[in-house]
Amino acid sequence: MLKLSGVIITFNEERNIERCLRSLVGVVDEIVVVDSYSTDATKSICKKYDVQFIEQEFLGYVEQKNFALEQASFNHIVSLDGDEALSEKLQESIKNIKTNWTHDGYYCNRYNNFCGQWIRHSDWYPNRKLRVFDRRKAQWKGINPHDKVLLNDPKQKAGFLKGDILHWTYQTYQEMDKKTDYFSTIAAQAYLDNNKTAPLWKLAWNPFWAFFKAYFLRLGFLDGLNGLRICYQTGKITFLKYKKLRMLEIE
Repeated sequence: MLKLSGVIITFNEERNIERCLRSLVGVVDEIVVVDSYSTDATKSICKKYDVQFIEQEFLGYVEQKNFALEQASFNHIVSLDGDEALSEKLQESIKNIKTNWTHDGYYCNRYNNFCGQWIRHSDWYPNRKLRVFDRRKAQWKGINPHDKVLLNDPKQKAGFLKGDILHWTYQTYQEMDKKTDYFSTIAAQAYLDNNKTAPLWKLAWNPFWAFFKAYFLRLGFLDGLNGLRICYQTGKITFLKYKKLRMLEIE
């Protein structure tokens, strides 16, 4: 039977990490946690479980997650963030492929919880992610903080697993505002490092289009007030990253 490594990166995830670990127990054959020196109870919670706990200064989202992959004992990976967990149906789907692995990686839908509400529309669902994969054939890529697993070769094939990655995202509007400011700063610097530019037309058009697409075309309005807030924030973070990029270009 195929052996799997569950791989997680964490920083101050005491609110969520036990739920994440419990969902992996009995599904994977080892759990690797790479922690960026948490100052809360994350480490002590992890130590209650049979995990390989490694402390590593944060290298960047893409870099940290690829570092974590290298620490695993097995090539076949289930990758989660500390605020995520496998649904029961997804647990069963992953157990099944341990005896019938037919692709180079597998996509799963991610189901996001925002302020206590499960969000079913906009850009937030199905929010498909490649999180079960052979690390010899895929790795974390993208521009920070928008990391994602991609197969190394377009000829490689990915399957799809039933069930959801459950994601407990922002639980207050204030938390969302704080992270929006933080992530837009990281994105602006990453854009600058990748020679992207921020002309005025992008500053005006891209935030409007991001909101319109999420709220109207992807039916974000069906999620009520929280759907409106999410779609507004989608436009806002787009505006902020280009605004901050323009400021970096002037410096």
